[in-house]
Formats: sequence, C-alpha cells, structure tokens
Amino acid sequence: MIDLRLLREDPDVVRASQRARGESPDAVDALLAADEARRAAVQRFESLRAEQKTLGKQVAAAKGDEKAALLARTKELSAEVKAAETAATEAEQVLRQANLVVPNIVEEGAPAGGEDDYVVLREVGERTQIDNPRDHLELGEGLRAIDVERGAKVSGSRFYYLTGVGALLQLGLLQLAIQQAVEVGFTPSITPVLVKPESMEGTGFLGAHASEIYRLEADDLYLVGTSEVALAAYHSGEIIDLSAGPLRYAGWSSCFRREAGSYGKDVRGILRVHQFDKVEMFVFCKPEDAHDEHLRLLAWEEEMLAKVEVPYRVIDVAAGDLGTSAARKYDCEAWLPSQQRYRELTSTSNCTTFQARRLNIRYRDADGRTQTAATLNGTLATTRWITAILENHQLPDGSVRVPKALQQFLGGRDVLTPS
Repeated sequence: MIDLRLLREDPDVVRASQRARGESPDAVDALLAADEARRAAVQRFESLRAEQKTLGKQVAAAKGDEKAALLARTKELSAEVKAAETAATEAEQVLRQANLVVPNIVEEGAPAGGEDDYVVLREVGERTQIDNPRDHLELGEGLRAIDVERGAKVSGSRFYYLTGVGALLQLGLLQLAIQQAVEVGFTPSITPVLVKPESMEGTGFLGAHASEIYRLEADDLYLVGTSEVALAAYHSGEIIDLSAGPLRYAGWSSCFRREAGSYGKDVRGILRVHQFDKVEMFVFCKPEDAHDEHLRLLAWEEEMLAKVEVPYRVIDVAAGDLGTSAARKYDCEAWLPSQQRYRELTSTSNCTTFQARRLNIRYRDADGRTQTAATLNGTLATTRWITAILENHQLPDGSVRVPKALQQFLGGRDVLTPS
C-alpha cells in the first residue's frame, strides 16, 4: 500500500512507476479519485456530527416552540449523520480497494521493462565446463538422492522425494544457512505455513500472484509460498522498537506454490515444484536504512553461494518483473552446465513501507512519533540449490564432489558416489 501523502503531493511519481512496470497509470487516477471522495465523505460526516453536538446543547437550553423546532431538526440531523457515517465507511472501503490495486513505487535506478530487460551487475566464478554434463535429475537418481517417479505416484506431477544423501544435502544446506544468519545477528524462526487471508493480503500476494497460492477454503487459510508472509505478519498491528537497529529474522519453512501457468516449463527434476523448503531472511527497519540493508541482504546471499562453490551472476530485475510489493529486486542466478544458462537461486527485495503500511507495523522516531516501518526479504537457501550443487560438482563417473562447507552435514564425505 503506497503512502497517500506522496500520492497527493506528487502523483506523477506513482504514474511513472506504473509505466516503468508496464502497467496503466489509470489505477493511480482511480486511487486519487477514491482518496478525494473519502476525504469529502469524512468531512461531511464530521461537519454533521459537530452540528449535532451543538444542537444538543441548544435543545437543553431552549423552551416552548423553539425547543420543538430544535427537536425536529435533531431528528432530521440524526438520520443525516447516520447516512453520512455509512457513506464515509463505504468510501474508506473503496479507497482501500483502490490502494490495494496499485503496486509499490519502483525505486529510482531500477531498470524499466519486462522479464528480459534485467541488467547483469556482475558474474562471479568461471562457468563450469563439462563434456556431456549430466543434469541434476540424472545425477540425483544415480545417487539415490532424488525420486520424482514415486513423488508423482504419491502426490502428482512436480512432487518428489529427497532420500538418503539428498535429504542430508538439503538439511545440511538449510542448517548452513541458519548458522550463517545467526552469526550475523538474525533470530532463527520456524514459521507457520498456514496463514490468514489478511496476512497474505498484507504482504501483497493476493493480487497478481493469487493464482500461485494454495487455499484451504474450508478453513479460510492459505499455504505460504514463502515464510516471508508469516514473518511479515509476525509484528502486524504492533509498534516495534527499532532504536537499536533493524529487526532481522531467518525463517525456515516448507513452501507451496501451484505453479499456475508453468505447464510444460521445467518439468524435469526439481527446478519448478509445488513444495520445497527454504530459509528466508526478513528485516524490519527504518525507511531511510532500507536501501543499505538491501545491499547487505544481497551480500549475505552471495556469501552463502560462495560456500557451496557454484558460479553465479547477480542481476538487477526490471520493473515489469517485480512483485507487487517490491520496489527493487536483485536475483542471484547459478550456472547450470546441463542447460548452459543461469537459473535463479536467490532473490532479495526492498519492499520499503508497502507491506508494513498494509499490516500496520510502526516504530517510534527520535521525537516519539509513530512512523511506518520498512520491510525487506531475501532467500538464503532453498531446495533448488541442490540442482546447482549437483551439476557444478559432478565428476565423469556420476559422482558428485561435496563442497567443503557442507561436508560436516554428510558424515564428513567429500564425494558422493552412485549406488
């Protein structure tokens, strides 16, 4: 939800953001109209309420015909006040819905355009060159680490089992991520995977991405696609203490995505699946600190990628490919030898005050006044990383070298050999 004061003072900034995203600025004009209508409705209600209070005092002091006339006006005014209150409530609801339609304002400097208009900021490590590379599924099946056949038998397409060293690899990867997060001051958290509609809406996932979400209609709950949702809503309706700096949480959860519209894409292996595990960084901070905090999250993601020893690149995601809540997003994409291309492993977004305004999360400034906090998120490890680890560390016989940082979680083994 964007700041209405900014909208009133400089609507062209919001219109420019819409154009950068490739969306119509008409939603901005609709929001301006709704804001004006709501203010007019509230002003009328307050004016009638003031008149009602004044009239009440006059009635108490009046007598005879004057009192009778005042009582008649009081009756009329009571009906007008009730109608004005209803109109103000309805105008507030219209305003909220209009505001929910407008995505976050794109940060200055983000590339304009769509999915293919990203900017490569840097490439780290040499692209792994292997003659006739096996893909992650062939390697995983050889190691008896991945079983998609039985996953499909039990649950359907895009489900899988991680077994043996595959399970250990994921658990080790996520534990390594939690260890790193704790070392730099994050509070570890195992979050709920079912959330209320207001939590999902508050984080911005019930708009353009609603088709990606699993919903349990009987309970009116949603399965999260990321622990970002539960972490963002953790402090909803609260005034948090940011006097000592940002609040940082690292959430471990299973995540669920319908992958609507992705039929035919990445059907092989575990690149695009309905269920996976992830460690997500989430930060609450003052708005003026959000830009620098975003770069810290990116640096921590790159630190994790260095630990698993895979080549990757960092891209500045174009405005048209940003989620509803994000003002700026950086992705880290690992090189996959079998595909001869980079594929996303991490994403970090600066959501500025957009989510916190929806969720009513505030802090007190130096003068004791309440202000809206900023929120940020970033992936620290997820199941998909296994694809890049297996492919980049494969050996000619189908064995896979274990990155040194992960060896402690696999019984000290430095090589995984096919069964």
